[in-house]
Amino acid sequence: MRRDFTTRKRIILGAVAILVIADLALGAYSWELASTPSPSDPQLKQQSLQLKKMQAQIKRAQEIREGLPNNQKEYEKFEKSFLPASSASSAISSELGEIARKSGARLDDLTFKPTPVPERGMTELAVDSSIVGNYQSVIQFLNSLQRSPNNFIVESLTLGAEGAGQGPANSLKVGLHIKTYLRTTA
Repeated sequence: MRRDFTTRKRIILGAVAILVIADLALGAYSWELASTPSPSDPQLKQQSLQLKKMQAQIKRAQEIREGLPNNQKEYEKFEKSFLPASSASSAISSELGEIARKSGARLDDLTFKPTPVPERGMTELAVDSSIVGNYQSVIQFLNSLQRSPNNFIVESLTLGAEGAGQGPANSLKVGLHIKTYLRTTA
């Protein structure tokens, strides 16, 4: 019986030792957690601000994604507003001539230079010309060009005086370089 008591005593002492070791390990772990620095107020404010910025960016990205179908429709409508390449030269010539006539200016030396843009199914058309008239008629021409239903991009204007004996003394000759785009596909 004495032996049975000694074995029991050893088992109990072993269990108590294991519990003490586990308690010490948990105490060390708890102390380790308590000693790690917690974020300070300025850090929390900065992290909160970053979180708000990220949430705003996510919201904006979702709005963009939701608007894509509408944007695609508007883009297709815009692309269809371009003149077809097959009849563009005559249409642009007559439109520019009409704008010049209405503004009281004269359109000279009209030339076209098409450049295909196959990846977009379009053609870039560079138009070079000169406008002859007084200051008011030239400005009126440019304003009317800007309001045209066709999309014209004024690349450059070159100002010079009209040659002697070719018009009134206050005439200007403005070299005009514009670009527009034409549909080459349906």
